[in-house]
Amino acid sequence: MGTLYLVRHGQASFGADDYDRLSDLGRRQSLRLGQYLRQRFGDRLAFDTVLTGTLRRQIHTWEALAEGAGLPAQRTPWPGLNEYDSHAVLEAIHPEPLPRPDTPELYRHHFRLLREGLAAWMAGRVAPRGMPSYADFVRGVTGALDHVREHSGGNALIVSSGGPIATAVGQVLGTAAETTIELNLRIRNTSITEFVFTPKRHMLVTYNTLPHLDGAEFDDWITYA
Repeated sequence: MGTLYLVRHGQASFGADDYDRLSDLGRRQSLRLGQYLRQRFGDRLAFDTVLTGTLRRQIHTWEALAEGAGLPAQRTPWPGLNEYDSHAVLEAIHPEPLPRPDTPELYRHHFRLLREGLAAWMAGRVAPRGMPSYADFVRGVTGALDHVREHSGGNALIVSSGGPIATAVGQVLGTAAETTIELNLRIRNTSITEFVFTPKRHMLVTYNTLPHLDGAEFDDWITYA
């Protein structure tokens, strides 16, 4: 039996023109996670399989994590672990430009629309521009899980985003689409989700935990975007 750790990327640049880059805090979160893993496991810390998506925020999270943990930054790129395009999802149900979500009201409106758009995409009612079908998106994620079961006998690591990690959990638990959306929108930056796996299946152990940010000094390090 092996253990798979799924890590969401550090805080990115929500609301900026280029979301796909870590903020300064996002890099610190990722570095701190690596330090925590080294403190927890010591010389036993090793991953025989590391998969990341090909987005910069995912790659840079792994690189900072590896730096903090004192691990080589080797990885296997897996495009199926890339996040869905939230702008395309929103555009599919709301073609008019949306204002930058820089107030609490606009932020809530943004995520109400995103929920609606994700539900429509998952049900096949819309085809967001430049995105795969939801069935193909799921296949990209489950392909990564299959790869881990086939090629890892010990500890494995996936660094990805909220959508793929929530999808992985949803597939393992057999949840409804609505539940997968809520899992997605509740996941925190650099959170750890843990599966154990056998050659035949994955089983959920923990979801969306932040043991590396446990302490009053890290209260303002906990982010969602």
